[in-house]
Amino acid sequence: MTTIQTSYYARYKGENAVSIALSKPQWYTNCREYKKLAPSWAPLNKYKQNKDEEFYIEQYYKDVLDKLDPKQVYEELGEDAVLLCWEKSGEFCHRRLVGVWLENKLGIEIKEFTL
Repeated sequence: MTTIQTSYYARYKGENAVSIALSKPQWYTNCREYKKLAPSWAPLNKYKQNKDEEFYIEQYYKDVLDKLDPKQVYEELGEDAVLLCWEKSGEFCHRRLVGVWLENKLGIEIKEFTL
């Protein structure tokens, strides 16, 4: 069985790509968008200024994840989706927050895509 994975635009070029960012690169046309998981502009801009991860996590849950049903999100994404945003592997980003949220709520494992 396959499961949802995470990655970033510059690394993943395969099928099942799903952008969960506010915007995607213009050159990246091989993906669908799932805006329900996109962060809000205000907390994102504040994070870019002060790098306060705790604030960002709290706001992302409040603004986005707490309003969603994880089972419905999983079903809408599809079990073989690869969730994409801008940050490279290992950098702080919301796709990892989504992965942890799905893991905790559904008891599944979400891994970062590797070549």
